[in-house]
Amino acid sequence: MKQIALSLSLAGLAFLMTAIWGGPLLRILRYYKVGKIIRVEEPDIHRVKMGTPTMGGIMFIFPVLFLSGLLNAVVLIGVSASASGVGRSVLVPMIAMICYAILGAVDDWEGIHGKRKGEGMRARTKFGIQVILALVIAYVLKYHMDVPDLYVPGLYFELELGWWYVPIAAFIIVAESNAINFTDGLDGLAGLIAATAFAAFGGIAIMQEQVYLARFCFILVGALFGFLWFNVHPAELIMGDTGSLSLGAVLAIVSLMTGQWLMLLVIGIIPLSEMLSVVIQIGYFKWTKGKRFFKMAPIHLHFELLGWSETQVVQRFWLIGLMAALIGIGLSQV
Repeated sequence: MKQIALSLSLAGLAFLMTAIWGGPLLRILRYYKVGKIIRVEEPDIHRVKMGTPTMGGIMFIFPVLFLSGLLNAVVLIGVSASASGVGRSVLVPMIAMICYAILGAVDDWEGIHGKRKGEGMRARTKFGIQVILALVIAYVLKYHMDVPDLYVPGLYFELELGWWYVPIAAFIIVAESNAINFTDGLDGLAGLIAATAFAAFGGIAIMQEQVYLARFCFILVGALFGFLWFNVHPAELIMGDTGSLSLGAVLAIVSLMTGQWLMLLVIGIIPLSEMLSVVIQIGYFKWTKGKRFFKMAPIHLHFELLGWSETQVVQRFWLIGLMAALIGIGLSQV
């Protein structure tokens, strides 16, 4: 109970920090004209978003890194030997957050002021860097962090995957990173879905007595709520790849550290659906030589074109995500 109270208090502190510095950050982004460019094929209603400050992921990344680093400073520098191994576990998601945020920031900046204005980095280049980072992280998790390979609902023991763990874990990190990126298309959608998922895995971490990981998750939840203060409809700023790529990667890493990464299929049902809709759309388009399976992908755009308002899509997707999170927490304890 004490750990739950502390984790929630940290979430509140992260919320306040993010909300307070959000205003100055907005002014900085506007000054440097870091504004979103809307794709021609997007629904016409999205034209009003043109020029909205992007790279908003910076807003929640800095408070998360600051608070997590400050909270774990004693064990991170090795002063407390008894808890150093546990405390240093948060280094993995923290470093991953920095690496994927930098990749996303380069992509965002390239799409706004670079040579590939409106497009960003080349897809192959960005994907290749994602894969390399994911393989390194997966190797560290397996052979240096000694995290559990896999827990399956109904089985009361850990399933050993051997060397297969590394490519599987890398695939999960890359897939989830891109899944959250696809989800980031409507005001508040990616932030709400990610915050709910991190709260769910934070709860799982508490039940596993992974105290440091749980605190990290709830700090991130609080920071995301602070970001959502500015990102809910009508959004004053947009997360961008800076935020979405790092959020997805860190969510995957947290799930891997709990050994409950199968629950991503449930807790992360919305990002999974968004990613699968893109895969289906591209595959069907190529197979039928020009026909579309959805009106538009990712799937949130499909529902917009069916007549749902932006807020309806966000609220209904979040309700599904919330129920899925509750089910996922329950299944993880079976």
